[in-house]
Amino acid sequence: MKVIEAIPLDKGDYSPDAISMSALGLAWHIVMAENRFMDAVLTGAFDVTPNPMPESIKNSKDLLDMYSEDFESRFDKLGKMSSEDLLRIVDFRGVFQLPAVMYLGFILHHTVHHRGQLSMYLRPMGAKVPSIYGESYDAVQARKAAQGA
Repeated sequence: MKVIEAIPLDKGDYSPDAISMSALGLAWHIVMAENRFMDAVLTGAFDVTPNPMPESIKNSKDLLDMYSEDFESRFDKLGKMSSEDLLRIVDFRGVFQLPAVMYLGFILHHTVHHRGQLSMYLRPMGAKVPSIYGESYDAVQARKAAQGA
């Protein structure tokens, strides 16, 4: 959420190359994929219906507001699943047939990958990189500045 929040409200269309997704498009991809995988774990089936970004999402704040609400409700439901439900076999497009719980690890790795991509967009957009796995350079500089003030 911190990386999505760091996208400047007026820079969602930034991309480092013509063939790259925009910052907001990449953030949408992260959110949509997380929601889709969590829903599959909850329901036992993947919905592969196209899921374009709603027109109501104009910037990173709009996306973050939607994501925060959607994530919390899904996360709460995941925490209440039984062992039997988590071990239920779920088909992923005929490619994988895995216990539902395995898709939570899959989406975690997917998100880490794309969050890394999105974090690389931030400085060229003029944004600060938030702390992800510990303090980022930008967070250290902000902390030092605050201590010196």
